Amino acid sequence: MEPYRIKVVEPIPITTREFRERRYAEAGYNQFNLTAEDVTIDLLSDSGTGALSAEQQAAGMRGDETYAGARSWFRFREVAEELTGYEHIFPVHQGRAAERILFSALLKPGQISVSNTHFDTTRANVELAGGVVRDLPSPAFADLDSDAPFKGDIDLVALEALLDGPEDVGLVLMTITNNGGGGQPVSMANLEAVGVLCRRYGVPFILDAARFAENAWLVTQREERFRGHSPREVARLAFRLADGCVLSLKKDGIVHIGGMLALQDQDLAKQCELLLIATEGFSTYGGLSGRDLDMCAQGLIEVTDPLYLRERAEATAYLADCAREAGVDSVRPAGVHAVYLNAGRLLPHIPPSRFTGHALASELYLAGGIRCAEVGSLYLGEIDPSGELITPAPFELVRLAIPRRVYTRSHLEYVAETLAGIAKDPGRVPGYRLTEVPPILRPFRCRLEQIKP
Repeated sequence: MEPYRIKVVEPIPITTREFRERRYAEAGYNQFNLTAEDVTIDLLSDSGTGALSAEQQAAGMRGDETYAGARSWFRFREVAEELTGYEHIFPVHQGRAAERILFSALLKPGQISVSNTHFDTTRANVELAGGVVRDLPSPAFADLDSDAPFKGDIDLVALEALLDGPEDVGLVLMTITNNGGGGQPVSMANLEAVGVLCRRYGVPFILDAARFAENAWLVTQREERFRGHSPREVARLAFRLADGCVLSLKKDGIVHIGGMLALQDQDLAKQCELLLIATEGFSTYGGLSGRDLDMCAQGLIEVTDPLYLRERAEATAYLADCAREAGVDSVRPAGVHAVYLNAGRLLPHIPPSRFTGHALASELYLAGGIRCAEVGSLYLGEIDPSGELITPAPFELVRLAIPRRVYTRSHLEYVAETLAGIAKDPGRVPGYRLTEVPPILRPFRCRLEQIKP
């Protein structure tokens, strides 16, 4: 059961298919263009969508809004330093601000940022800084159906070959858990090996730690050496393997706004601090109010609670099991923050050029008012300016991201029932073509049209 009870409730819209078909067409068949009133169950993102606890609300009331050196800043820094062990802590308004500041200070034009998988906004910030993205996912991720425990790992053989080669690598960025790689965890053994390689070749090692607690939980469940450890112990060890981190607190800070950049290197920290002050705010608030800082600090304490993490992981696994029983496969084993549906297997009649993943995500909205995100060729494929697919994504997936402490099991059962209805006659699901193609961050602002089967 959920290790909490509900204290405040909010009504959700219950709509008709006719209404959803009209609104989705008006939105250019892009779920980012829908409004809250259009959506019944919102699984688009787990970023900033969680429910605050009573203790977080109370902490917010203690917020100190002093411009520089507020009490809230010192409370936040104390919690962040205990968790990460990093000397230089900088709050920012969200994770991508930390990415922009770090990459601007660290990357030279043409340098490579190598990762297990860059998320889309991370990729954009690397490229805006003049860097080049290189993803080296674990070969284990190629088998979506296997129960390999750590498919989020980086390919160590490929990483060492890259570091030992002629190309200029500016940093190694490990995303924990691997959001672009099916929400799969990264093992401590893999992080340790990355640390050894980075020190050998003198390359900065940074964690994209938005879901550090969920990664730590899965390590305690799947990596024999860490059975019996608490999630917080594992998280503290993971941070200390790297040279710093960027962190969206909207995920494992369980807040609606907030982020952090934390570093060990003093010279790099000084460069980042100047960029922070110029673009986010003074370094003791970073664009956040005092109440936000206090709620972030409390969230960083609550998120490693084993009871909370166990229930969250079990709820996600429950949704994956229900979907499989309904005839819709997903990436195995289930992660924590999301279920990644295998749209390519369910909709073989829709080729990647007609955006298979997007087609399933669209049908979930049209059939049940469920908003979610495609992780297929619309997101990861190479597409020309006219909207035609050049190189498809490796897989056509749909991410059902579960907000923290928001939906009950009956909500998840509704999602599974909607999937079951789609799986009864998948051939009627139409494909899509692009009509507007932004040059970067395509999924957020593109527009599409249906191609009737």
